[in-house]
Amino acid sequence: MWVSPYVRSRTGRLLLERLAENDSQELETEKTSWYKCESEALLEELQAKFVESSLDQETEAFLQNCHEKADAVFTQIGHLLFKGFFGFFMSVTTANGILDRGSMFVFSDAQFQRLMNVDGSWKTGTMLDLGAGDGKVTSVIKHHFDEVYATEQSPSMRWRLQDKGFKLLDESEWMKVDFKFDVIACLNLLDRCDKPLTLLSDIKETLHPETGRLIVAVVLPFRPLVESGTKMIQPSEVITVHGNLWEEQVQSLVSDVFEPSGFTVELFTRVPYLCEGDLYKDFYILDDALFVLKISQ
Repeated sequence: MWVSPYVRSRTGRLLLERLAENDSQELETEKTSWYKCESEALLEELQAKFVESSLDQETEAFLQNCHEKADAVFTQIGHLLFKGFFGFFMSVTTANGILDRGSMFVFSDAQFQRLMNVDGSWKTGTMLDLGAGDGKVTSVIKHHFDEVYATEQSPSMRWRLQDKGFKLLDESEWMKVDFKFDVIACLNLLDRCDKPLTLLSDIKETLHPETGRLIVAVVLPFRPLVESGTKMIQPSEVITVHGNLWEEQVQSLVSDVFEPSGFTVELFTRVPYLCEGDLYKDFYILDDALFVLKISQ
C-alpha cells in the first residue's frame, strides 16, 4: 500500500492509508457489477442467450499490468509530453502505436471459449480482426486459428500487427478476398467507423455462410464518432439504438441492427472494455456488450 513519505504525522498517514483502503474496497465492489445483466429487461428469447462472465485471472493480470505501468511516473510524463506535442499532427491511435501504450482488453481466452461454446483444444482455419489496433485484444485467442488476418488504418498500429505475425489486408480491399473467413472479429468498431451498416453487409458476404461466426463488441451507451486525423466527426451512416439502460440498448441492437442486417444472436455477455491508463488513472473502462452472431438462414 502506498503512503506518502511527506506526511509525517501519524494521523495524516493513517488517513491516507484509510483512503487507499477505501478506494481498493470500492474498486473490488465495482468489479462485480462489470458483468451484471438485468435479464428481465430483455425479451424472453434473448434472455436465454445471455452468458454471465466474471473476473478471471487473465483480466486480473491485465489490470495488474496497468497498475505497474501507471506507477512508472517518469515514463507516463514522457508519454504525456509526446502526445501533447504530436497530438497536433497525428491521431491519438497513431501516437499510442508509436509509444506502444493504450492497449485494450475485451475478453480472456476462457471467456472467448465459453461464448463460442468450445474448449481449449478447439482450432479452425481463418480469422479476420477488423480495426485490430495493436493486436493485443485478439492475440489472446490467436492460437485457435491457422491464419489470422487484420485491418488497421493507423500506420504505427500496422507495424505492431506485423510484429505479432498478423497478415495485413487493406481496409478497403479485405472484402474482396477469394475465400470465406471462419471467424470475423468486429470489436468496438461499429461506433467508430463511417459506414457501420455497409460494414455489416460486407462481413456477411465474407463470412462462411454456414459455420462462420461474427464476434461483435459494442460500447454502450452507443455514441458513434469517427476518428479523422486529429478530429472526431459524425459517421455518414447512422445506426439508431433505442433505450437508456444497457439491457434496452442490447435489445435494440439485436432487433434494429443485427437482425435486419441478416444476423442471429447465438450467445452474448457483458464485459468491461479496459484500456491502459496514464498519469491520472491506472486504467480506463467502458461498458461492452459482446455478441457471437451467425448468418441467419
